[in-house]
Amino acid sequence: MRRELEKRPTILFCHTAVPFMNTLSRVLTCLLFALLSPLVVAQDLPTKFDPQRDAAKDMVTAQNLAKATGKRVLVDVGGEWCTWCRMLDRFVASQPQISALIGSHYVWVKVNYSAENKNTAVLSKWPKIRGYPYLLVLDGAGRLLHAQGVQGLETETEKEADENYDPDRVMAFLNRYATTANVPAERN
Repeated sequence: MRRELEKRPTILFCHTAVPFMNTLSRVLTCLLFALLSPLVVAQDLPTKFDPQRDAAKDMVTAQNLAKATGKRVLVDVGGEWCTWCRMLDRFVASQPQISALIGSHYVWVKVNYSAENKNTAVLSKWPKIRGYPYLLVLDGAGRLLHAQGVQGLETETEKEADENYDPDRVMAFLNRYATTANVPAERN
């Protein structure tokens, strides 16, 4: 009889622990999914300008990811035909501080503009683009906060190279629009 009483608490513990462990595993699974799903979505965004991409779908994906993560959307408009666009990509990749700032505060999405696909439906929502690459900063709801060409982000030189982008100017631009508190009251 004594052995049966000693076993009973163990059996009761096991019965009460199983539902608790099931609940815990469900909560942890949901938490893991919530944390990893933005990473999966970010992988769906283009890393190069691609005329075959659906820019409208990419913008919705970027805005949803921005909303979910509390980031801004950085729209990079250009094309693989654009030398300055490719230089900007190489410049960002070569600057760890700038890459980190973009990664922590922005969802970067590339929207192609080329003879094959001008993405008129998407690009007509914003100010007229006069040169490439062209950068737009949006909030998670898709509201335009700022739009500009990259001319103000370059150094004063005649040489066409990745070094033409000024790290301090690019950092100042990115920091200016990185958080809600930094967004100027007027729309630029």
